Amino acid sequence: MDEEPPVRVFVMGANTWRDEPDWPLPATQWTKYYFHSGGKANSLSGDGVLSPAPPKKEPADEYVYDPADATPFIMRPSSSQIGGPDDYRPVGERKDVLVYTTPPLEQDMEITGPLSVKLFASSSAPDTDWNAMLVDVYPDGYTLRLNDGVVRASYRESFENPSPIEPGKVYEYTIDCWATSMLIRKGHRLRVHIASAAFPKFDRNLNTGHPFGMDSEMQAARQTVFHDAKHPSHIVLPVVPAKAKEISCP
Repeated sequence: MDEEPPVRVFVMGANTWRDEPDWPLPATQWTKYYFHSGGKANSLSGDGVLSPAPPKKEPADEYVYDPADATPFIMRPSSSQIGGPDDYRPVGERKDVLVYTTPPLEQDMEITGPLSVKLFASSSAPDTDWNAMLVDVYPDGYTLRLNDGVVRASYRESFENPSPIEPGKVYEYTIDCWATSMLIRKGHRLRVHIASAAFPKFDRNLNTGHPFGMDSEMQAARQTVFHDAKHPSHIVLPVVPAKAKEISCP
């Protein structure tokens, strides 16, 4: 066993196992894809774009998150809150979801490794949640969730010492979206959803700033996501180049 490679990865899309010498993979190209829009990235009918080009001067995107009508996470009872290969088009049609999408890929792209989103955002509430999800969009529109994550604003700096946020102030958040391994085929598109809930996978933030589980009061919050030169919101993708795949461990 000591002589076996320490990492074995199943690459979805290619449907193959591959042995690797380390994790994250040594050849990983950490690639930033930035959020862009004309200020109307709400839903699939919005103008949100995902691109390697850094933003310059762009208007922010806004939506209202209402915990009484929380953005859903598609979850079958048998999935143990993990989720499966569900089609996220219905979720992407909601106005409380910001949608940023690449053009169709000109060549295959393998994404293998940890995923993270850097988000610059403000809220009208003293506490709220920020959720991010990466999806693979097929040519026919089928929208496959690859992985997702959440950060609670009051825990942005520490789990041990939570602190409220100042309504209207812009904060920088890091959202850990766990990891994936997927070969995104030519002609597919990559897409990021930004929302403030993934219910019932994650408990709703009621936006009040009160201790959780202590009351049933809730309030809607106006959320603003910034993507400009000063606030370059983006996702970091672990791109694995084709040559690295060819020389991976046998």
